[in-house]
Amino acid sequence: MAAGLEEAFGAAGEFGGAQRRLTAFLVLLQVYVACQSMLIVLVGAMPEYRIDQEGIPASKAELAKHIHFMSNFTSIVTEWYLIEQEAYKVSLASSLFFAGLLIGNITFGPLSDKLGRKPVYISGSLTNLTFAVGIAVYALLGYCVREWRHLALVSNTPGVIFLLLSFMLPESPRWLYSQGKTAEAEDVMQYIALGNGKERLNLKLKPSAGTSRKDESPPGILNLVKHPVLRWRTIILMYIWYVCSLVYYGLTLNAGELGGNLYLNVALYGLVEVPAFPLCMFFIEKPWSGRRKTMMCFLIFAGIACMFTMFLPKNSVLIFLCGKSNTGSWPRMICISQAERNSALSMMKMSHFRGCSLLLSPTLLALCGKMMVSAAFNIVYIYTSELYPTVLRNAGLGVCSMSCRFGGILAPFVPSMKSLSPSVPLVVFGISGLSAGFLTLLLPETLNKPIAESIEDLQSPKYRVLINEKANQLEEST
Repeated sequence: MAAGLEEAFGAAGEFGGAQRRLTAFLVLLQVYVACQSMLIVLVGAMPEYRIDQEGIPASKAELAKHIHFMSNFTSIVTEWYLIEQEAYKVSLASSLFFAGLLIGNITFGPLSDKLGRKPVYISGSLTNLTFAVGIAVYALLGYCVREWRHLALVSNTPGVIFLLLSFMLPESPRWLYSQGKTAEAEDVMQYIALGNGKERLNLKLKPSAGTSRKDESPPGILNLVKHPVLRWRTIILMYIWYVCSLVYYGLTLNAGELGGNLYLNVALYGLVEVPAFPLCMFFIEKPWSGRRKTMMCFLIFAGIACMFTMFLPKNSVLIFLCGKSNTGSWPRMICISQAERNSALSMMKMSHFRGCSLLLSPTLLALCGKMMVSAAFNIVYIYTSELYPTVLRNAGLGVCSMSCRFGGILAPFVPSMKSLSPSVPLVVFGISGLSAGFLTLLLPETLNKPIAESIEDLQSPKYRVLINEKANQLEEST
């Protein structure tokens, strides 16, 4: 008897050993991708230096004689003296990496629909979480390997292994089935069943309903522009994706510009994302927050955290005190240098201070901003897929993903704006986060609401009635 795809998955095993091995491969792949994305932070790190003459020598040979780098690591900066007027080349190298991602997004996105999903790795919350851990792993690698060529070799070598292993990945049975390739889908289901320790299945799939519509051309990107509702949704979502990418990668690449230990900063910028994922998963499922309000709050909080750094002088710490001591009440705000922080805390102990204190520094605020934008980045994937009708979902996600790459291309140049003022890069990130957060209010909520299947559903009275009924049921249940 012919079976449907869901019945076939039930027989082969929903999430057995075969699926776990594939998931482990994709998760480990994210560690490699994280190392690639962060490569320039350590390979292009600019250490402190001094020049023992006035002005910058005209030739590199002269510069090499008079410049002294005060670091225990090497980078492309120390090798080719990429300082002052040459410093832009480091940002350009990082920008070209993201430009390559944009080209890959434009090229391989449509190819995955035609050739299959095997070479296209779709990551969810688990792989996003692994990406954050991968940043910390890269920081550890950089700490252990101080020579930049060796670090680049160690970070890139796993790519060869992943490339070879990718040829062993099975094609997506859902994609094969949707393309009418039922025989090939049956072979993959047999592979999954054997990988899950089951006996060979006596399996025959039903003909796919999509095969009868193979000659019909699916709605394309132009439909996103023609329909007024989708047009404005797409413009707003493209900007939100752009901002998420700009702030996320900008703050991450800015880790090398902050004071303190370079490797610790990079590791913290990765690990701070770990609590962001359970936070956003919790809030987006609550009726009183939902997708829209949660993403708006995370983006606005990220913007506020970045903007607040403009009130802190360079290499300073802001301490809020609320309590009592031998000298009286302490509802005070003290701004001191990093060097004076320990002595100030010791003085508080000597005066028997009782109460609460809050210590703020540019690094801490930037880390808070990174955690907030990481949560927003994770939500925007889910939210965007629910805002588009099923027939246009791939096109909508593809366009938004392209705008996301533009944010990544521009992100490496924002930290270089510190030459104007140390707080300028974070102010740029703050304004971007705030504007994207407020624009989110123009989008509809999608939690517990029916998802449109076609473009016509957006204007269909029946679809609107379904939305109202769902909303009423939700209000009654709460």
